[in-house]
Amino acid sequence: MERMLVVLFENESKAYDGTKALRQLDLDGSITVYAHAVVVKNPDGAVITRERDDQGPFGLLVGTALGALIGVLGGLAGLGIGGTVGLVAGGAMDLHNARVGEDFIDDVAKALSPNRAAIVAEIQEEWTDPVDSRMQAIGGTVLRRALSEVKHTVHEEHLAAIKADLAQMKAEHALVRVQRKARLQEKINQLESRLQAQLQKDKERREAAEREAAAKVELLQKKAAAAKANAAAKDKEAEIHIQS
Repeated sequence: MERMLVVLFENESKAYDGTKALRQLDLDGSITVYAHAVVVKNPDGAVITRERDDQGPFGLLVGTALGALIGVLGGLAGLGIGGTVGLVAGGAMDLHNARVGEDFIDDVAKALSPNRAAIVAEIQEEWTDPVDSRMQAIGGTVLRRALSEVKHTVHEEHLAAIKADLAQMKAEHALVRVQRKARLQEKINQLESRLQAQLQKDKERREAAEREAAAKVELLQKKAAAAKANAAAKDKEAEIHIQS
């Protein structure tokens, strides 16, 4: 199951110990780590990314659920507990792209108090015990949530609103006098520009989601091939040992 994983630690040093443990679990085949980052909450409440896995299958985290979650956490600085309520449109879209519920964001925001650090990771795991056992042994508190399917409700509503405004302006433009036509045409041009910009953003978001999905499949295929090769090598070694 694909999950968003957040492991909270008392300090940044412990968080780096946690990343080492996470990588080892990935190498052991216990889990698959698609991408991860270490974030720290400063005394002033600002959430800063200290380390990020730009060498993972996603490359840059921009456009991923993980990147969106980090962006939302950073945007909550200074808003206080429960700050997800009433986010501006951009923040709401980031929250939507994070593919987890507001309650999960609130839980993480509450637990990530000043001077604490956290690993934020997008993973594939079938059992929770490997991660829980390893992280608890080094003082980590584990929060996790299954990733929801991507739905573009927020973007679709935004596009619908722009299109509705545009249709109304064009209808008025056909009826008003010449003096008013120029002013309406200017507004129509502005709305059409906004519509095209939003359509371009949606296209980029879809393409990013497709790249992310393809990267995950490729990574899982590579891990399966490596496991098969390793098993074959062990069988060959056992055969040679028996013959000798």
